[in-house]
Amino acid sequence: MRLRSGWNTNPTTDAKTIGVMETLDGLGYITTGFSFLLIAMVVFAHSWYVFLLSVRSQAVPSVLALVHDLLLVIILLELFRTIINFLKTKVITLEPFLYICVIASTRRILTTGAQIAHMEDLSDQVFHRYLLDLGANVLVVLALVVAVYLVRRAVPSVVS
Repeated sequence: MRLRSGWNTNPTTDAKTIGVMETLDGLGYITTGFSFLLIAMVVFAHSWYVFLLSVRSQAVPSVLALVHDLLLVIILLELFRTIINFLKTKVITLEPFLYICVIASTRRILTTGAQIAHMEDLSDQVFHRYLLDLGANVLVVLALVVAVYLVRRAVPSVVS
């Protein structure tokens, strides 16, 4: 004897249900993509505003802060571009995330270096922690570059 659920079709595999879910999924990606773009634009404008206000009194820290913020903008734009590519191809690729990680690690190296360079009371313990952090981030960047190389070698790039 077979039990029936009361549904004429299975709602989890019904074409209409799946179509609605795919539409909502696409809308989620679109709104997230626009959010990344909007946040990048706000960070970009705010970074330049803060830079222009502070560059006369503290040139080097202002430039380093601007570079730090612009690298964040690049990360946000890479995420935006990844979403666009996903919406076009329906495939999430690994390579853009590797680039984002390289940028993030580089950003961390620059930020930490800038903080250390402008510390007045730098203890040996803080300096050694900085060197360990720097070494770890350099190793991360090297590993990511190797990963990018391996991904490019394994998967032929598609010209769009």
